Amino acid sequence: MAIADRLRQLGYALPERRQPLGTYVPAVRLGNVVYTSGQISGTAEREIKGKLGESLSVDEGQEAARLALLNCLAAIAAETGSLDAIRRVVRVAGYVNSAPGFTRQPEVINGASDLLGQLFGEAGRHVRASLGVNELPANYAVELELWVEVS
Repeated sequence: MAIADRLRQLGYALPERRQPLGTYVPAVRLGNVVYTSGQISGTAEREIKGKLGESLSVDEGQEAARLALLNCLAAIAAETGSLDAIRRVVRVAGYVNSAPGFTRQPEVINGASDLLGQLFGEAGRHVRASLGVNELPANYAVELELWVEVS
């Protein structure tokens, strides 16, 4: 089954690739690896902003991580022509806009990791960093980077 079809079955749609907030490109392909720039927790239809542990719950943070992941996937699809080009998810780096004392960043980024597992199965297992930061651009809740092997 095509990855885009799995995504729809899970209730998600691939958004349009976001325009960068600064002077950079959304994704770069180097050989058979695509690296995304940090993608935020917002699409044209929905934005999740705020601090985890203050104005947002872990559940809301997990949804923010999924939105950021969808933006990463859109950047990869724009670079490769299709999500079906992804052979393996290599690395996820997640940055969580955290209130002082909030330490549940790994649970938040599980929102993205779990969705990758649902989409890609064993090929969706990856190495990861989950970091708490005191601010993110425009007060977005999550920023995510994704590295994937492609064909």
